[in-house]
Amino acid sequence: MDLLSPLRAAAARGLLLGALAALALPGAATAQVFMSQEEALRLAFPAPATIERETAYLTDADLARARALAGERVGVEQSIVTYYVGRRGGAAAGVAYFDVHRVRTLPEVLMIVVGPDGRVQRVEVIKFTEPPDYLAPEGWLAQFRNRHLDNRVSTKGGIVNMTGATLTSNAVIDAVRRVLALHQVIGPLEAGGR
Repeated sequence: MDLLSPLRAAAARGLLLGALAALALPGAATAQVFMSQEEALRLAFPAPATIERETAYLTDADLARARALAGERVGVEQSIVTYYVGRRGGAAAGVAYFDVHRVRTLPEVLMIVVGPDGRVQRVEVIKFTEPPDYLAPEGWLAQFRNRHLDNRVSTKGGIVNMTGATLTSNAVIDAVRRVLALHQVIGPLEAGGR
């Protein structure tokens, strides 16, 4: 009997236990924070733009309207919505929303910027905790630019699904639809908006 066999077996068990622990905690091993909220807002509204933090308080009727606009499969639950209005020279440049949602089992944070015309200006991934293989690439996210809330903001419309990452595709589409619906209900750039 080889005297080192028990040591090799113990080392192999240790490696196996370490690998199992890494699989059990995929978010801890793969979480990626790409930028802070402040960095994201400055990306959306570079200086000398000003950024104003606002809060809207939605009624049950507002939530029902947002749900109807977003579509039946899109969850709209928050009755308190924080958003950021960017202004250049006093004129509104757009509104940034941060949407936190679950992709598969772990959260993702997106910044979705809506322009004064009600169309998406940009979608940025702020934090992604699922495995990196499921992260939406910038080129795929670019499909949302200049889109407004209609049936084309879906994989059955104008958005191409990501092969091998359908849950990510659906999560991002739902987030964009949710934000565009909330934006319409809140009317942050309209006189008397919430």
